[in-house]
Amino acid sequence: MEGLNLAHLAAGLGAGLVTIGAAYGIGKIASTAVDGTARQPEAANDIRTSMIIAAALIEGISLFGQVVCILLALK
Repeated sequence: MEGLNLAHLAAGLGAGLVTIGAAYGIGKIASTAVDGTARQPEAANDIRTSMIIAAALIEGISLFGQVVCILLALK
């Protein structure tokens, strides 16, 4: 029973860390993209495309992390 409680604790902490990391990464991408667009407005479309691709990759990794944490909690 003790191991199950620790698994739930680990799942909760892991899910929180994954969410915080993804939020930080996407915030950093958005900040840099806005800064780059302000410096070179003519490159706004290329910057936006790169930003969306990078954000989607981060979202995919964070979704994988969330699924692992949920599976750990349901164990």
